[in-house]
Amino acid sequence: MKQKGDRSFRPDSIGAYFRVEWLPMVFITVSGLMYNFGLLAGPWFEGKLAQCLADILRGNQTAGAMAVLVLSYAAVTLVVQAARFVKRFYVRRFANNINRRMKGVLFANLVRQSRAALEKEGAGEMMTKAISDVDDCAEGMRKFTTEVFDTGVALVGYVVMLFVYDWRLALLCLIFPPVSYICAELMKKPVQRAGAKYKKSAAALSAATLDRAKNAVTYRVYGCEDVQEEHYEEALTQYEKSAVRANVWQSALPPLYLAMSNLSVLFILWFGAKNVLGNGWQAWDIAAFTTFLSCFVKMSTKSSKAAKLFNAVQRAEVSWKRIRPMMKSPQELAPLAIPEAQTVQLEGLSFAYEGGAPVFENLSLTARPGDIIGVTGSVACGKSTLGRVFLCEAPYGGSLRVGGRELSEFTPREIAATVGYLGHDPELWNDTVAANVLCGQEGDPMEYLAMTALDGEVAAMEEGLETVVGSSGVRLSGGQAQRLALARTLAHPRPVLVLDDPFSALDRGTEDKVFENLKQYARDKVVILISHRLYHFPEMRQVVFMEEGKVTVDTHAGLCAAAPAYRALYESQTGGATHEA
Repeated sequence: MKQKGDRSFRPDSIGAYFRVEWLPMVFITVSGLMYNFGLLAGPWFEGKLAQCLADILRGNQTAGAMAVLVLSYAAVTLVVQAARFVKRFYVRRFANNINRRMKGVLFANLVRQSRAALEKEGAGEMMTKAISDVDDCAEGMRKFTTEVFDTGVALVGYVVMLFVYDWRLALLCLIFPPVSYICAELMKKPVQRAGAKYKKSAAALSAATLDRAKNAVTYRVYGCEDVQEEHYEEALTQYEKSAVRANVWQSALPPLYLAMSNLSVLFILWFGAKNVLGNGWQAWDIAAFTTFLSCFVKMSTKSSKAAKLFNAVQRAEVSWKRIRPMMKSPQELAPLAIPEAQTVQLEGLSFAYEGGAPVFENLSLTARPGDIIGVTGSVACGKSTLGRVFLCEAPYGGSLRVGGRELSEFTPREIAATVGYLGHDPELWNDTVAANVLCGQEGDPMEYLAMTALDGEVAAMEEGLETVVGSSGVRLSGGQAQRLALARTLAHPRPVLVLDDPFSALDRGTEDKVFENLKQYARDKVVILISHRLYHFPEMRQVVFMEEGKVTVDTHAGLCAAAPAYRALYESQTGGATHEA
């Protein structure tokens, strides 16, 4: 999302995240320089302490001189560690801000995607991108920012210090550390490949876990737990193998890089000893030898961290490549402009999934405000598909006009303002009854709960409107969840309502009450009511009957006379002769 006061912010550019966090970066830079240049005092004091101890043993110094050095060392260390605390605090703050900002951008783009696009991507893949990949990116940026000072600045300081003491020996010692960098770069592609495979297997495992949790009862009822267990174990095995491979590359290599860097200690022991003995390139005392050796060991340790940083950055690159297509500035959402009552015209409407035969075709009808259009047919005849056509998730054939304008020309925001949709899955979230009805808006939820004959049941609940329904309404009965979802739809009025099987879990008496309320509510709306229950179809102005890809539009009486299958379906439910309302 664009930041206030910074219209140039580009979510798909890593540099933009550093620029927008300029204030923490200032504190990181100042404290980082203080800390890392302060680290140079460590080897110097260690050398002086070693020399002072040798002089005390020879009788050339007193314990007081050692005490002064120790207190000075402690004071400098305290200042250096204070700078380190400030740097780490702001680095963590920087990383947290980056993580929050990236997730905000990613989530904003995810909720703007169509349902079809999200389903195609897969829930497991979405979870991995939204959580794991963003975390890896933020962590890579944090380590990069940290190591610029803890490794980069410190290395420069240590190298300068080595050259001051003996530039020839320093050149010899610097032969091996670059080798570790070269090896890290050569290992970049294997590390990235292992990381990419790990991400894919993690996404597959997330999807399998969600499926296993969501459908556990179904698997148990039908006795296919063993089959699903095998599928899950296969996903888990692939995840374990890819995780081990990725961790081997990331964990086993840094010690090797450190061992390569430390090979130069052999040069220090040989040529440094000559310097102390007086027959080397420089004249050293014990303090100089100790300082040089300590300085190199610290530099070598830092260089191994630089190689480790390469691995972290490589892992972050894998994650960034996966989420970058989604890291776009989301379009600002203007307030929904709910249009007035609209006429709906379907002319030769058809729909087919990509590469498949038409689900239905040649559907033509006109619905005016106040009309309730019934849609029914056999199982898998395309009823729900017809309902989802109104969401424009995929191209349709023919014409579907709302208010005289082709629906496919509407923006997603305009469709949201025009079409209210209730699928056969209630899609409730783990929040209160009131929150599920109002969705963050102001109003009295009881008004809409009364329309769905749920007000009395909610009032009888221990917490009333504040009762938490659980994920997907798990704490409610099927009929309660269905009516709560319908109440939510009615609480957000739109000129066109598509209701997919809203009465399937209701008893006949409750269905009668809800339908009467719906008729009153929809006096200025077009309602497309998809249902396999036909009790109230005689009261509808038109009925769409779908059978084997064919569509017939007529009144209830007309269909009973012309479509034997429809008549048989109606009479099997009502047990009586057909009639008109």
